[in-house]
Amino acid sequence: MSIAVEFVATKVPMLADGPAYFNRELSWLEFNGRVLEEAMDPRHPLLERVKFLSIFSTNLDEFFMIRVSGIREQISLGVTTLSADQKTPTEQMAAIQKRVDELIGQVHRLWTEEIEPQLCAEGITILNDADLSMEQRACCSEYFEREIFPVLTPLAVDPAHPFPHISNLSINLAVVIADPLNCDLFARVKVPASLPRLIPLPNAPSNGQSKIAPERKYSFIWVEQVIAANIARLFPGMQIIAAYPFRVIRDADMEIQEDEAADLLRTIEASVRQRRFGDAVSLFIQRDTPVAVRDRLVANLKLGKHDVYEVEGTLGLADLMALMKVDRPDLKDTPFFPVAPPALRHTRSSAEMFAAIRQQDILLHHPYDSFQPLVTLIEAAAEDPDVLAIKQTLYRVGSNSPIVMALMRAREQDKQVTVLVELKARFDEENNITWARALERAGVHVVYGLVGLKTHAKLAMVVRREQDGLRRYVHLGTGNYNATTARIYTDLGLLTCRPDLAADVAEVFNTLTGYSRQQVYRKLLVAPTTLRSGLTQLIEREISHAQQGYKAQIIFKLNALVDQGMIDLLYRAAQAGVQIDLIVRGICCLRPGIAGLSEHIRVLSIVGRFLEHSRVYYFGNNHDAEIYIGSADLMTRNLDRRVETLFPIEDAGLKTHIADLLRVYLDDNVRSRELQSDGSYERVVARPDQPIIDSQAYFMRAVAEA
Repeated sequence: MSIAVEFVATKVPMLADGPAYFNRELSWLEFNGRVLEEAMDPRHPLLERVKFLSIFSTNLDEFFMIRVSGIREQISLGVTTLSADQKTPTEQMAAIQKRVDELIGQVHRLWTEEIEPQLCAEGITILNDADLSMEQRACCSEYFEREIFPVLTPLAVDPAHPFPHISNLSINLAVVIADPLNCDLFARVKVPASLPRLIPLPNAPSNGQSKIAPERKYSFIWVEQVIAANIARLFPGMQIIAAYPFRVIRDADMEIQEDEAADLLRTIEASVRQRRFGDAVSLFIQRDTPVAVRDRLVANLKLGKHDVYEVEGTLGLADLMALMKVDRPDLKDTPFFPVAPPALRHTRSSAEMFAAIRQQDILLHHPYDSFQPLVTLIEAAAEDPDVLAIKQTLYRVGSNSPIVMALMRAREQDKQVTVLVELKARFDEENNITWARALERAGVHVVYGLVGLKTHAKLAMVVRREQDGLRRYVHLGTGNYNATTARIYTDLGLLTCRPDLAADVAEVFNTLTGYSRQQVYRKLLVAPTTLRSGLTQLIEREISHAQQGYKAQIIFKLNALVDQGMIDLLYRAAQAGVQIDLIVRGICCLRPGIAGLSEHIRVLSIVGRFLEHSRVYYFGNNHDAEIYIGSADLMTRNLDRRVETLFPIEDAGLKTHIADLLRVYLDDNVRSRELQSDGSYERVVARPDQPIIDSQAYFMRAVAEA
């Protein structure tokens, strides 16, 4: 396919009822609201609802650290540039604060009025200090003396003691102390991150009415309550008025001047250390915190009053994830065990693994298909005497990575091993630095990608000597080489030895490791060179088919749709009569359902047990469909500022299979929400004549029945 198409953005005018695009930040908050809806959904087991509540809170923390910090910086610099929905940074900030306040209120009502009481009814209790039995109080006092007191450092705040640095995401106590000679004194006590946030306690004596067996009961208390109850131990001879918890979120977005960084590894390492010292972005306090304490914190943190968020109850609910360790399988999802795809189910040796890939292209659909075949492929390559070289990109590999271990073993077996480790993978920098150093110590050739471009492509290649010459086996995917997330993210991957695809992958690696300036590829669409123009041509072809009266259809499944150029192109396709179905898990800035612009576009979002992470681009092509899958979302950064790859599915059986997968997603009427033209989402509900379809349950059931 020719890809020499120059991208030209189409200007879409303002609509009668507002801008043609949704705001990126507000759309993200609506996505997190859908995560919160999963916590509200009683169809989930109770501890799974707690998990979604924790995920919502973690997501919101990251949103403040990255997105809100960026908008606040624009405001401080006096930037007046309008967003896609014609808002100034100040207007965006006001809209964000309003929506965050609403979401925080929903979270704490859900926790205090519904989930926490239900946990208590199931024998899982998080106690307040006032509710402790004598035995539990004694346990807390003993734990405080043994485990907490030695690591606490009270910091006075007065003319001789400047206000201390408050580290990012830490839980702190603002301690007010009475002083008959002066004004009330003020001190800060940080809750050390080394301490568990939820401290287990012995269960209170049963009243004989509980139906929960003693061994299935669990009691906890928040660590800051234990510290507050014993705070006088830190200030002997002083009268403590009160201790008020607070939490600060800081700017955690790193700017790397790569042109000036002689050693990118050390530069990233230093930037990670600096992350906890970024400017304060927001302050979270409990609603009953006195105005004087609040004002003191705001002034010293150099925040505005609108940067303060008042919470009813406990701060930092992301730490509720610890409850997932409770041994109560009856309150969790039924365990799901993935299996290998049929083509690999009976392979017993490296030779059989490579033979299976030679026989046919193999599609992996995680987490329904096991991640183990990818581990086995690299392990087989490490041990196979006929394998000469392995090349792989690593973006987020997690801890204790079997893939990385296999790559190091391959080097020990004297294979040539080259690994691109993306050091700039946000919030995984420290982990990736650790792996990069370990790989280098093992003798692996480690590179860090291209200056100014983050490498997000998911590629692996094994070069093997065979009877008819050298053959390249490749894996191309939508997800990271991470055995942990592969169990909870839905992703697609392809194992193949097609010469044209393998040659393209080799060219991408040459670009990443050397001085290649490859601009044209046989099969792959590669950002930042050919991906935008390639997708543009494919969409233009659907427009042409529609204009000629042929069947024209587009189905995209992706994580985010933000790029205005691509949105404008989809608007033009819809105006031409192309039927467009978009399955966008997260941010979507496209407005569907607008007469004359986007009435032929439907946008769905699926949020469920697994994180929908695969990217699929389906083009109907007048009954001769073309399908691409890969690492790229339709965001400007993915199209223009990252190394990304989309690859075609050419096997007829696999094309049919992926089309079937997309139809299941489009028919989902359990976990799916439809985006409305006003930016809200409404749950898709089955009509009386429709079967109930939960796409993720459908795929799990299909694996169990295979």
